[in-house]
Amino acid sequence: MAEVVLSHHVQGLTDGLRAFADELRRAGHAVHTPDLFEGRTFASIEEGFAFARGAGFEQLRERGIAEAEALGPALVYAGFSFGVTIAQRLAQTRSGARGALLIDSCLPLTEFGKAWPAGVPVQIHGKEADEYFEEDLPSARELASSTPHAELFVYPGDQHLFADSSLPAYDAEAAGTLLDRVRAFLASVR
Repeated sequence: MAEVVLSHHVQGLTDGLRAFADELRRAGHAVHTPDLFEGRTFASIEEGFAFARGAGFEQLRERGIAEAEALGPALVYAGFSFGVTIAQRLAQTRSGARGALLIDSCLPLTEFGKAWPAGVPVQIHGKEADEYFEEDLPSARELASSTPHAELFVYPGDQHLFADSSLPAYDAEAAGTLLDRVRAFLASVR
């Protein structure tokens, strides 16, 4: 069993992300879903960005980091899009990380001033023609080639947030494949 902190995307902690976390719980994992927007969800990425801009991106990230740090160090850090900024930072900089799941985004390794930590497995998932993931794809490829413990999965299509079942971008087939890969990843984490 893995213990996971799942950081939500800019549309908030949606019902679809709660359902995703519940699927991982059914597989026997402990999954924490901090709600950085305090119950607010948004109908569009643009509305979510406007809220996050007003609240302060860095303040929201720091809240997510503080919530994860309060749980202890032996965690798998997972994030969807905006949540990747939290998950990747923690996985790269916090001692004791068990793994990382970066969904719909991937930042350059240099973003946090360090190489990927030795022995920490990571999976990166995104759609090949997703306008947001396309700009992150070079960073995802760099990360995947920098460590033998990395897997990059690129799915056909252009939907951002395709694994969130509560959003119009949901792609059931790709989301099912992603979920199977995530379950296998978490089963292998020690």
